[in-house]
Amino acid sequence: MMSMITTGSAVEARRHTSNDLPLLEIEALEKRYGGREALRGVDIVLEPGQVVALLGPNGAGKTTLMSIVASVRRADAGRVRLDGVDLTNRHAESRQHIGYAPQELALYPNLTALQNLVFFGELCGLRGRELRRRIELVAGALRFEHLLARPLQRLSTGEKKRIHAAAALLHQPRLLLLDEPTTGADIETRAAILELVTTLAAEGTGILYATHYLFEVEELNARVVFIEEGMVLAEGHVVDLVREHGASAVELTFDGSAPDCGLEGARWQVNGSVLTVFCAEPASVAAEVIASIDDEASRLLQVELIRPGLDSVYLALRGRRFEGGSERSLP
Repeated sequence: MMSMITTGSAVEARRHTSNDLPLLEIEALEKRYGGREALRGVDIVLEPGQVVALLGPNGAGKTTLMSIVASVRRADAGRVRLDGVDLTNRHAESRQHIGYAPQELALYPNLTALQNLVFFGELCGLRGRELRRRIELVAGALRFEHLLARPLQRLSTGEKKRIHAAAALLHQPRLLLLDEPTTGADIETRAAILELVTTLAAEGTGILYATHYLFEVEELNARVVFIEEGMVLAEGHVVDLVREHGASAVELTFDGSAPDCGLEGARWQVNGSVLTVFCAEPASVAAEVIASIDDEASRLLQVELIRPGLDSVYLALRGRRFEGGSERSLP
């Protein structure tokens, strides 16, 4: 894959690492929309070269948090610092160092991919040969050189996602904000974006990556911040979170209400049609549960084994499964 950050930007990122200040500090951030609290005292620290994944269901507060860091919205309380500098009244300056690809596409459908990138590059102060060079770099990294001459309205959702992410990279920011960059994307786009994030982090860029796809976070080996209802539930590296909170389970879905678990001493819970049994060996326990429920087994529709991972971490933290944009509550 073609390198995305030039020597100058990489050197700058390393220089900021040496002063012992985090690249990004989010402290006690609060935001309200009328009577609803969108963010409630959020604290996050991100170092140069680190990927921090904001993981939470729709409406958790991820987009609000991203937009405040990008100076698109103002917080009601709290601080956002970049290299130790408070960004509260430095919106124009912060945009020189931050690249932001919001969840909603911000492109012009009647322009070609190239014309869109030229427009956004010129907004960042790029011109002429340097602008062309930057466009070649991002197009190569995100695999869309062959799409540059096409109007946006003729591209697929995944192809538009790649152009959208590229526009945030043209000025080679030290901090990159990606809000649900792969939602609705095809396999090629998802692979290109995840590979790009890994490469940029290795070259010194700090990346705040909002998603509700657990497997992406595990693939990126990111530091995870679980956020829900505007609060941080837990944070840490994937391995550490799984070690501390992860647990295996077997989930059985029935036609109608789920029966109680017939295994003596088992830890279990029922939610509507779903029976969840927590256990060390879900495969063997599944067989024992089915044998113990006698005639109820005829109503069994599905058996799912839950192994230790981010899914089981969320289950342990909240008592319900994490299912991307939707979730099923458990007692």
